[in-house]
Amino acid sequence: MPMSQTIDFIIDGVEVSARPGQTILQAADEAGIYIPRLCAHKDLVPHGSCRICTVLVNGRPQSACTQPVAPGIVVQNDIEKLNNVRRNILDMLFVEGNHYCMFCEKSGNCELQALAYRFGIMAPKFPYQFPARDVDASHPDIYIDRNRCILCARCIRASRDLDGKHVFEFVGRGPEKRVAVNAEARLADTDVDVTDKALSICPVGALMRKRQGYADPIGRRRYDHQPIGSDIEAKRSATG
Repeated sequence: MPMSQTIDFIIDGVEVSARPGQTILQAADEAGIYIPRLCAHKDLVPHGSCRICTVLVNGRPQSACTQPVAPGIVVQNDIEKLNNVRRNILDMLFVEGNHYCMFCEKSGNCELQALAYRFGIMAPKFPYQFPARDVDASHPDIYIDRNRCILCARCIRASRDLDGKHVFEFVGRGPEKRVAVNAEARLADTDVDVTDKALSICPVGALMRKRQGYADPIGRRRYDHQPIGSDIEAKRSATG
């Protein structure tokens, strides 16, 4: 790539070359530097809601998934100050829902669980809220368990932008906020399909296909042997 088309900046002391229009998260991924995230996904428009990917850009906090690269910026990512903030966010996501990892079909493949392991969280430090949330299993092939939902909006964006539908949307505010469906009440009355990408893009066990639970035995699940982000970090190892 011609030098005029690259943007050089620093992440954690490493010089990174990016393309105009890339976000910090995209450039870091290509450089093999893992920035934790939950709401961000490579196939979706950035949302910037979970704040797990917050980095310091020239000393100021910015979400890496929405912040464009700029020449000469200095980005701090893997520092204890930010990692403590990320642990607190993860803790709050756990206590604000009802997450029972040992019994969850997504265990071992769940991004929330995998991030907790990466950051050394064995149990949240905040008190559990045990909210009353419902499970909609009315559809013959799909169910939505709002106990596990972390309000990342991945399913909303995927249904709209990838599936060409509007099956999911947020309703309510504050602690009453939840993912609703485009039917009067039931998931079965929507136009969701078992092949929709919105289902596989959920980072947790909130939106699941039926009759597929526990299909991957322990030892063969996505995060059983390597921590989340290892695939990205392997790119840097491969290039020396």
